[in-house]
Amino acid sequence: MMWLGDEQTDFFESILFQALGRPVDVLEARFLSGGDINTAAQVFTSEQLFFIKWNTAGQEGMFEAEARGLELLRKTDTLQIPAVVGHGQQQDKAYLILEYIDSAPAGPDYWEKLGQSLAELHSHTQPRFGLEFDNFIGLLPQQNTLTDNGIRFFIEQRLHPQAGLALYKGLIDKKLYDRFARLYQRLPELLPAERPALLHGDLWSGNVMVNEDGQPTLIDPAVYYGFREAELAFTTLFGGFDERFYAAYHEAFPLEDGFRERIPIYNLYPLLVHVNLFGTGYVSGVERILKAFG
Repeated sequence: MMWLGDEQTDFFESILFQALGRPVDVLEARFLSGGDINTAAQVFTSEQLFFIKWNTAGQEGMFEAEARGLELLRKTDTLQIPAVVGHGQQQDKAYLILEYIDSAPAGPDYWEKLGQSLAELHSHTQPRFGLEFDNFIGLLPQQNTLTDNGIRFFIEQRLHPQAGLALYKGLIDKKLYDRFARLYQRLPELLPAERPALLHGDLWSGNVMVNEDGQPTLIDPAVYYGFREAELAFTTLFGGFDERFYAAYHEAFPLEDGFRERIPIYNLYPLLVHVNLFGTGYVSGVERILKAFG
């Protein structure tokens, strides 16, 4: 547990009052890992446990966008998603309050359940790619301008903004940036045309947890409607997903032949995000992919 001073207690009780409309006594709290951006805590109150994260990074709308994304995923009733209790601004801090999800060891059908449920999530569609609102991936703004063509969306709302930012920040050179243009010309022949699928948007192992029933729960989304292959590709970038997950997904919602060969193309987007967030250590991965396909 962490010792709560008057200022910390007042902050928690104030934002809980804003969210619930009634006073709640904060009893104890435990600091948790909040990632690279936020501070997070498990907060024990006179009513229930809450998960609260907050920051002073000055990214207006970050938690509002996350809350809207969580609610969008919850409405599909496909996977457990933590319920949003409230979000807002308190003095110089932005905050998000969620229900607390307890964790337990994974059940025997955990990976099969995750694969089947993700396939069901991806069955939710809409006429256009993108989303009615922009959001964030990490600290970076993520543009979701609604677009009729999926490949054009992937180029204009995913690859091009991140490549441009990397060039502006001096993380890649003009020669590498220009190679993206050659890849863009080839994408219609390289990627299959599929209808928009509702995606979690930031699906790596750190954003999947095991709930108290031993079943999967998704957190920290960057939702949009896009190519479902991009979501599956992202899960391979840093590993951590069992082969039973992929087998269950493919059985429920088969992918077109050649998906494994297309994985590097989709992973250009998260690699560029990592270049812009964490530096040039990820540039070599981008170079290898462009050399293979560009």
